[in-house]
Amino acid sequence: MNTAPFPQLQVFLAVARLSSFSGAARELGVSTAAVSQAVRQLEGQLRVVLLTRTTRSVSLTDAGRRLVEGAGPAVGQALAALREVSAQPGETVGRVRLSVPRAAVPYVITPVLPTFRERHPRIEVEVVIEDRFVDIVAEGYDAGVRLTEAIERDMVQVRLTDAFRFVVVGAPGYLARHGTPQRPEDLLNHECITFRMRSTGALYAWELERGRRNWRVPVRGGVVTNDNQLTVTLAEQGMGLAYAFEPVVAEPLRTGRLQRVLEPYAPTVPGFFLYFPSRAQRSPALRLFVDAARELIAKAEGLPPQH
Repeated sequence: MNTAPFPQLQVFLAVARLSSFSGAARELGVSTAAVSQAVRQLEGQLRVVLLTRTTRSVSLTDAGRRLVEGAGPAVGQALAALREVSAQPGETVGRVRLSVPRAAVPYVITPVLPTFRERHPRIEVEVVIEDRFVDIVAEGYDAGVRLTEAIERDMVQVRLTDAFRFVVVGAPGYLARHGTPQRPEDLLNHECITFRMRSTGALYAWELERGRRNWRVPVRGGVVTNDNQLTVTLAEQGMGLAYAFEPVVAEPLRTGRLQRVLEPYAPTVPGFFLYFPSRAQRSPALRLFVDAARELIAKAEGLPPQH
């Protein structure tokens, strides 16, 4: 087989990463028809179907998934090498693509990005905000940010924040009308603003702990959402209890718009971690981002840099 498929391969990888022909076209600066034609040409030359297309979705076939896993990292490294060739002596060029949950943005991205870009103007940073669990290798990310329990064991992990708690909160008006729960089981008799997991579609059971005991309470209520910030907003409006990352609700707790309940049962988690496959450590752009994140987040919190 000759080398002709490589331009089409780059187009296919963009479609696979974005799960969208139109999204790939926007990223590559070409028409959707050109993207579709490139993928058809690649499939024709390989004599396999790489993508399953419907009017509403694009998904990888088994052959397509194998191609992404095998070729994706190599193509990424080749493109990075091309960018590095154009760098001036001592200058780093490149691209860092991150998958970040919405709750981590004010604590991980906002303190880092402005200064990092000022220091390294030729390193492009793409931040994709999503709360679902992401296979960062298969989907073409350089790194991700998650709680440590959500990270695969074979990933390199770098601590970015201190530990924090998850708390149950409610508006004073709601608690005056419905009473304050005293035990985890009491939540079953309350209106709770429930969260649907994007990755599984299941409703999240609130996790509580005290000493060595742990509870997973299958709370229910009249409102279900997949957006954590909306649960907090609705709780402030007195529509029910919410389960929240404590720093997110610091301001409404300070002003009294929300109150903690079941505080002795609030679980503590180790904090947010940046994670990536070990081979990604070879990327100078990612190494610089990791170093800057450790330094700038610590500075924002008034702490010594994390190691």
